[in-house]
Amino acid sequence: MSISPQQLQLLITTSLESRRNAYAPYSGFQVGSAVLGSNQKIYGGCNVENASYGLTICAERNAVFSMVKDGCRQILAVAIALPGGGPPCGACRQVLAEFGRDYPVYLIDSETGSVAAEWNIEKLIPVAFRPDNLSNPPK
Repeated sequence: MSISPQQLQLLITTSLESRRNAYAPYSGFQVGSAVLGSNQKIYGGCNVENASYGLTICAERNAVFSMVKDGCRQILAVAIALPGGGPPCGACRQVLAEFGRDYPVYLIDSETGSVAAEWNIEKLIPVAFRPDNLSNPPK
């Protein structure tokens, strides 16, 4: 699956803008993300830390949950902005895999604003636990 250059630019811009709003007083590690839903809307997310570290939410899950709240259930593309353009954590990979099987994940270097790497969700989590693994998957 591919997206247009304009959609990619909007994903990059949204991920960088979202990163600026990250709440990361403990780690200082700000992350922003943007998810393009099948409804053609882009949903931004940022990491939000908590003094009880286990309650922290990652930027990617924040964006996905906003998409779901809006009624959309399929991801077309994702951009994640952080220094150096690193990959999503394991929990985020699992959540991203819930909402699509073949879409690009762009890793954005927040210092340059450019794509540092492009992966496919299947390459990031090749053997994801998916709804069809359940005996009674959602409809």
